[in-house]
Amino acid sequence: MGKPTGFKEFDRKTEPYRDAIERLVDFKEIYTDHQEEQLATQGARCMDCGVPFCQSSNGCPVYNLIPEWNDLVYKNRWKEALERLHKTNNFPEFTGRVCPAPCEGSCVLGIHEPPVTIKNIECAIVDKGFEEGWIIANPPKNRSDRKIAIVGSGPTGLAAAAQLNSEGHNVTVYERDDRIGGLLMYGIPNMKLGKDDVVERRVSLLREAGITFITGTSVGDGSGDSISVTQLQQQHEIVLLTTGATVPRDLPIDGREFKGVHFAMDFLSANTKSLLDSDLQDGNHISAKDKDVIVIGGGDTGTDCIGTSLRHGCKSLVNFELFPKPPESRDANNPWPTWPKIFRVDYGHEEAAEIQGEDPRVYSVSSLCFLGNERGELTGVRTVEVEMKDGKFENVPGSEKDWPADLVFLAMGFLGPEHDASDALGIDYDERSNYKAEYGCYKTNVENVFVAGDCRRGQSLVVRAINEGREAAREIDRHLMGVTELP
Repeated sequence: MGKPTGFKEFDRKTEPYRDAIERLVDFKEIYTDHQEEQLATQGARCMDCGVPFCQSSNGCPVYNLIPEWNDLVYKNRWKEALERLHKTNNFPEFTGRVCPAPCEGSCVLGIHEPPVTIKNIECAIVDKGFEEGWIIANPPKNRSDRKIAIVGSGPTGLAAAAQLNSEGHNVTVYERDDRIGGLLMYGIPNMKLGKDDVVERRVSLLREAGITFITGTSVGDGSGDSISVTQLQQQHEIVLLTTGATVPRDLPIDGREFKGVHFAMDFLSANTKSLLDSDLQDGNHISAKDKDVIVIGGGDTGTDCIGTSLRHGCKSLVNFELFPKPPESRDANNPWPTWPKIFRVDYGHEEAAEIQGEDPRVYSVSSLCFLGNERGELTGVRTVEVEMKDGKFENVPGSEKDWPADLVFLAMGFLGPEHDASDALGIDYDERSNYKAEYGCYKTNVENVFVAGDCRRGQSLVVRAINEGREAAREIDRHLMGVTELP
């Protein structure tokens, strides 16, 4: 431990985002340059706990060796810190940008003081690794004769591919979109996760290491443009499905058919593709320019809709949340080391407040119906205030309100995976329609077919997706070889 008294001497200081007004004119990443001296000081705040809860089940899902690389950053031993980081996480440049940092929620220092800035330090380590040229392709020295097909190129599929390739297996990743990355490419906006300079940078290294990527290819029963799962099984010894949870939760209320009501991911993915293809000049996206926009749903996807709409130049923006406003600090029923369910201001909320003068979120409201005109165009949303009684939401009489809206984005989460490939394979489902397989095993009821990630567990974090990809790779390697050296 580099500084035994660091946690008593130094206050928490996070790396700021770019100025809100400045960043609203572009889709570049919102982050500022890393300050190594400041980060070293923050690393010194790590207590090197006897039991590091940041690595517990409540903390980091990939079990990052956080105290070790905190100490190494404090000692200015950045390359060694990177080596420690890559032992547990294939893609820290992704998690260092988009992870909500459950590790910080379970930091022991966080019991009485603000926790260590673990996420900032993680991102800085890997960014420095790329800047210094320390991160290069690492193809295996020897190849096996085992062939593995991975369906889906999101964080789970990429992590599994990286691990299996490191053992010398021949890995082919199938992706239905035109670019590799899945959620990382088209589900998360550029301002949170750069595409060419972050996502594609890592994908290029994986290609150099020997992984084969096939884009524009759906996997199903072989009809239309899809490749059949039977063909995959004939050509590969193992098939791993990492297709994500992509079926969005709908809002089937009156007026749902009006033009202007969209699923959030349709808005976000089309925007990213148009941005990458033509800098939004091809018109192949939903524009929020000069529109009254309402976002229904208060998670990360909703925030991304806010940030994207503001960059388009929307006229107004409101964000509906069904639940009440969270408390400023932990409630008694939300003790450390569980994830703190507290009020937070994300980048989109900050930007909206700068433009509109107030936070865009409206709490404890439920949408009753969409309003429209005779041309079938959306004109507004009618809501009612709700309150919780006996564990159920009840409408507050007389609280109805009409809100103007030209666009509504539904960001209420996801129900589960699509079933084209799984139905063709005959995979069993759990009660939530996810692909059925035990955590830690990942085998399905179909011989030599494995599943992992959001398609198995339901919608979750990128870091959990990486964890399942790594673990599925380990179990596939064990299945093929009888033993495994993968962690």
